[in-house]
Amino acid sequence: MRTVLVIASVLFLSACYNAPDPGTVAGGGGPGALAGAPAQSFEIRRTDGRSDSLARHRGRVVLLNLWATWCPPCQQEMPALERFARENAGKVVVLGVDQGESASAAAQFGREHGVTFPILVDEQQQYGRAYQGIGLPTSVIIARDGHVVRGIDGAMTIEQMREAVAPALRAR
Repeated sequence: MRTVLVIASVLFLSACYNAPDPGTVAGGGGPGALAGAPAQSFEIRRTDGRSDSLARHRGRVVLLNLWATWCPPCQQEMPALERFARENAGKVVVLGVDQGESASAAAQFGREHGVTFPILVDEQQQYGRAYQGIGLPTSVIIARDGHVVRGIDGAMTIEQMREAVAPALRAR
C-alpha cells in the first residue's frame, strides 16, 4: 500500500513540476480534450466568504485558473496572472480556484502575491476533476456562451495567456 501511495505521489508531483509546453498532454487527455464542451460550474466559497461559481460569469470570457499554494509553478505564474487580470479588467474575468486547501491558506497566498481577482476555495477539488487537470496550474478558457474554448496544463506567461484568450474575445 505504501509503495502505491509513493508512486501516486511521484506521478502527481511530476505532473505539477514538469509542464514545459503548456497545453501538451501525452495521450490527448487533460483539459485540452474539453474544447467545445459546456463548461461545468460549482457553487463554492470565495476567500472573502461570499459564494461564487463559473455560471455567475456567463456572458463574459473567463480564464479559470486552478492552483495550490504549495505548487512552485503556480507561485511563479501568479504575478503574470495578476497582471493579465488587471490588463483585461472589464474584458476577461479571471477566477483563481485553489484546489483542496483552506480559505485561510488561499487568502494568505493571495495577499502575499497581491492578487486582486476572486479566489474560490475548492476544498473538494470539484473543478479539478471536472476539467481533468493533469497537474497544477491548469487554466481553462470559457467563452461567453459557456463553452470551453481551450484547456491548458502548466504555467503560462502573460503572452501565452493573451494568445489563449484572444479567440474567445474575438468571438461574438
